[in-house]
Amino acid sequence: MGSGFPFSGKLQRFEMGVKGHKPEIRRQNMAKSDSFFIRSAVISNATTYVDADIDLGSFVNLGVSKSTLLRIHNVSVMVQDQNTPTQPIVDANEFKINWQLTTQKQTVIVSADDKSLVSSGSIQGKAALFYTQDFDVAPQMWSNGYLIGVDTMYLATDLSTEIDSGDVQISIVLECTLENATQASSTALALSQQ
Repeated sequence: MGSGFPFSGKLQRFEMGVKGHKPEIRRQNMAKSDSFFIRSAVISNATTYVDADIDLGSFVNLGVSKSTLLRIHNVSVMVQDQNTPTQPIVDANEFKINWQLTTQKQTVIVSADDKSLVSSGSIQGKAALFYTQDFDVAPQMWSNGYLIGVDTMYLATDLSTEIDSGDVQISIVLECTLENATQASSTALALSQQ
């Protein structure tokens, strides 16, 4: 009051907003949790499509006063021989190991135009001499992460042929955060997936 500006406290708060410094808005858009990791695995069954449920019910809450969504920031995948993880996957012929992570239960490996597909990949081998690995939907391309609004995801695998060294195990690690649902995130979910 001695400064001659009886409303100086209010003016300072107002001026912060006018200058564009709005920390309150940034806090609203930030995830409400630190990163945490969800892990899952599925074991192949020769050439039969196999999937494993990933229960997200303790993370995703929809329809309550404050709905919570899961955001996947990174996907790491390990493919290894199920019987002897330290040994190579070996087959005398060509083979392909497919895997996928989806938000809806599937019965076959789907393509990228399926809105339930989050991530997928494959390993191909030819006569135990040449191997290639491919992330069909590369998680490195997500600039804001992948928003999930379902209670269950599905990790699946399918082999093109029985592999001489036996079945394989696909293990996955998801780096995730939780955030409150907003009108914008609900629109994003409706437009892009599920």
